[in-house]
Amino acid sequence: MLNAADRQKLGNALVASRDGTATHLVGEAMQGREMFVDVSPDLSSAWEKLNRRKYEALVVDCALGHQAFCFLQQVRNCAANRTAVTFAITDDQTDTGLALRHGYAFALERPLTTESIAHTLRVAYGLIVRERRRYFRYSIVVPAVLSRKGTSEIYGRTINISEGGLALHTSVRLETGLEANLEFTLPDPKLRIKTDARVCWQKDDDGKTGLSFVGMPFDLTSALNQWLALKLEQELPLQSAPTA
Repeated sequence: MLNAADRQKLGNALVASRDGTATHLVGEAMQGREMFVDVSPDLSSAWEKLNRRKYEALVVDCALGHQAFCFLQQVRNCAANRTAVTFAITDDQTDTGLALRHGYAFALERPLTTESIAHTLRVAYGLIVRERRRYFRYSIVVPAVLSRKGTSEIYGRTINISEGGLALHTSVRLETGLEANLEFTLPDPKLRIKTDARVCWQKDDDGKTGLSFVGMPFDLTSALNQWLALKLEQELPLQSAPTA
């Protein structure tokens, strides 16, 4: 089982199945791709976990009953996991067709083998990386400046950054909802960010503040996404990269 640091590589996977062989084979393959794997023996406990944690991949065993085919509709209403990459473990081609019609992206058809699971994961790898990137937070410390017309500039240092915002250390408490212009420069490769931002949370105990980007120009959003994609690629272990 991977430790907490490993969860920051390719992300988390949830396997819903009571089949020990299936959970072992799928879990081993996911861990080989540097994913942290959770296992639930039924859909009820799987739903509870989906409401507590973000998962990049979800594997549902259709042997859990007809509700397993419809479970995906419930997952799509879960804010954090509605875009997770989904796999169905099926018994035959009839089950496979039914699972795909219900919206599962991939099917793992019994009898499961290490080779068949590895092949499917290679095909799904790009989608899982894209899902990981959507919630990827890259730890970085650089100077940042917040400014509002008619007020003094507020200086801070970044903690981490994602596609949608960043966490910041400041010596001044910032009220939730405050909007200001935010400027900072990311290194290697150099990327200057200048955008409006809104305070979405703050912690008085350690001076941390969370900001979301507001109205960032498309070209700058694209450049930031490319910068983050590069950093994620650099963090992924070599054994996670897709092979032919």
